[in-house]
Amino acid sequence: MNSQSGLPADLSHFGNVEGYTHYPKSVTPGLPVPAGGGLLKWYDIAEAETPVTRETCALAQRFLAAETATGRLNLNGELGFVILHRCGGDFHFLLVSSWRNANEMWETVYAKTADAPDFSLFALPGPHRATFCVWELAAVNHERQAFSRYLYSARDDAAKREYLADMYEGGA
Repeated sequence: MNSQSGLPADLSHFGNVEGYTHYPKSVTPGLPVPAGGGLLKWYDIAEAETPVTRETCALAQRFLAAETATGRLNLNGELGFVILHRCGGDFHFLLVSSWRNANEMWETVYAKTADAPDFSLFALPGPHRATFCVWELAAVNHERQAFSRYLYSARDDAAKREYLADMYEGGA
């Protein structure tokens, strides 16, 4: 252990991702969607050559409407955002994030495999779980900054409209 940096002298056992080559994806904003009494911005994330299809986007929006209509997902009065991420092939995550308790991001994760007819809750066992991947974090980072600006504002209708119009588009 180096006393100056606090780091081990040998880092060869940390952060290795053998056989992986990273590649770019794009974040594309959509129109905000009402959901369970809340209002959510919409983002699609995918490789440029294989974007999220209109059919999958429509399916995800119908699923979200059903989840909120049945009360399984309650977003009453909340602002937030959705990420529909085409991860690879035809596997998709539907990440629903809302702002609660003034400054906390809460998330519900759904997924759809190629052979599944619809999205379903994506539950992971254990205490140490995945949150967002590096591509999703492009939209999440923008949303953190946008919501912070909103919190500093008067939080009136004009500020809400400004927050909802403040979308990220670009590389991830």
